[in-house]
This record gives sequence, C-alpha cells and structure tokens, in this order.
Amino acid sequence: MSNAVANGLAGAGGGMIAQIITYPLQTVNTRQQTERVAKKSLANSKRLGTLVQILQVIRSDGWGGLYSGLKPSLLGTAASQGIYYYFYQVFKNKAEAIAVARKAKGHGDGTVGMFSWLLVAALAGSLNVLLTNPIWVLVTRMQTHTQAERKIMEERKEALLKEASENCLTGSELQVKLAELDSIKPHPYGTWQAVNEVYSEAKITGFWKGIVPTLIMVCNPAIQFMIYESSLKHLRAKRADRKQGSKNITALEVFLLGALAKLGATISTYPLLVVKVKYTLYTL
Repeated sequence: MSNAVANGLAGAGGGMIAQIITYPLQTVNTRQQTERVAKKSLANSKRLGTLVQILQVIRSDGWGGLYSGLKPSLLGTAASQGIYYYFYQVFKNKAEAIAVARKAKGHGDGTVGMFSWLLVAALAGSLNVLLTNPIWVLVTRMQTHTQAERKIMEERKEALLKEASENCLTGSELQVKLAELDSIKPHPYGTWQAVNEVYSEAKITGFWKGIVPTLIMVCNPAIQFMIYESSLKHLRAKRADRKQGSKNITALEVFLLGALAKLGATISTYPLLVVKVKYTLYTL
C-alpha cells in the first residue's frame, strides 16, 4: 500500500471518529451562525452559552436533534478527509522530490519551504472541495431544517395574531388556533428529502452553491499544514543542533503540533467560515 493511500485511509478513519465526538457542538455552531429568527430572539440566543444552547436543542428536538444530518456528515467527513490526505501526500511526495532535485543542482537545502507547503495543502484542499461540496450542502440543510420550520411556525403565529386583531376573534377562538399550531410537530427530514429539496430549487448547480467561499476556505487547511510542517521542520532542526540521541517526533508532540496548527488556522479563517455557511444556506 502506498503512503498516499495509507494517509487517505487514516485521515478518513480519524475524521469519522472526531466527527462523532464533536458533532453536537458543530450542530449548535451551525445554528448559531444561521440564526434566522426575530431580532429579539437572536439577541437573546447570542447571550446564551454553548451548553445552554445544547440543552435547548435537546428540549425542542430531542437527543436526535444534536445529530441531525450525522449520516451524510460522516460520509462527507470520510470522503473529505480521505481525499484530502491522499492528495496531500501525493503533492507532498512531489514537493519533496523537487526539493531533493534542486539540492542536487546546488539550490536549497533539500527541504520543502513554507510557501511550497502552503501550495501543497491548497491544491489538495481545492480538489477536496470540488469533489465533496454537495455533501456539505446537504449536511447544512439537515442541521438547520428544524430551525427553519420553527421560524415558519412563528410567522404563522404572528399572522394569526394579526388576523385576530383585525377580525376581532374571541379569546377562546384564538387559543384554539394557537393550540393547533403548537400541536404541529416538525416533519421528519432525511438525506433524500434534502437531496430532492436542493434539486427542485436549484437543479444540479444547487449542490455546488457556496463553492466560491468554500474554495476560499481552502486557506484554512493550507495555513494549518503550513504551520504544522514548518513547526515540525523547526523542531527536528532544533534537536539536530542540540545533537539529541533521537530526532524522532513522539505521537504526543505530533498531536500538540497538529492542535496548535489547527487552532491558528481556525482563528485566522473563522470569519470566512461564517460567510461560507450563511452563503450556502441563503442562496439555496
């Protein structure tokens, strides 16, 4: 098995495990970014903590609400991580071969530079986005479907209250109609419903809505791997200068470097992520 295939399988497996563990937080995060209720409710929701919002989702949608869209999300994560890490390793191998060839010609020290790491990650990320964007469009739809239905219900209540004031409905009549609205439960919403909805609204191009901001978001993993590979190179060079017995990097050090790299990339690109999610939702 080539190192590119092994990298792809490892990335897919690790991504699925991480997705299952963190999915409730992702659901809440997506709902926060795409809040579409009245301004007063929006202001109140922003003052609530993440834990409180998780409890609100459980109260309104049950435990299943935290995992709405999990199946396509797992598929998307496996495909996305597998594709990304496969092509990342392919381009990485090419970049390292070019660096070695340049050294043989008297140029450079035989290692890949920071800009090259950025380019490698950007190329892998762009291919990943083009191939997996339809899956993430469906995931976003499924995560926010209940929220959208709740907004429709609130609009119906507002229309009913307006009608009651104009037609002078009695209090009992108004209460009966409000109770009827409250008794309506959200419709089950699965993957095929999301597929049909997207296709009926925008045809095949609907599955690539938001592709531009998503491609811009390629800079997130690009920055992440640039930081990671540069930090790894620096750590190895530092150990070589100190003439330590082993230059091998431990699993804990890899984990910490990866976490710090992801943190730096996320902080620097988070505004783009908000724009990407809202663009995907509101243009469908």
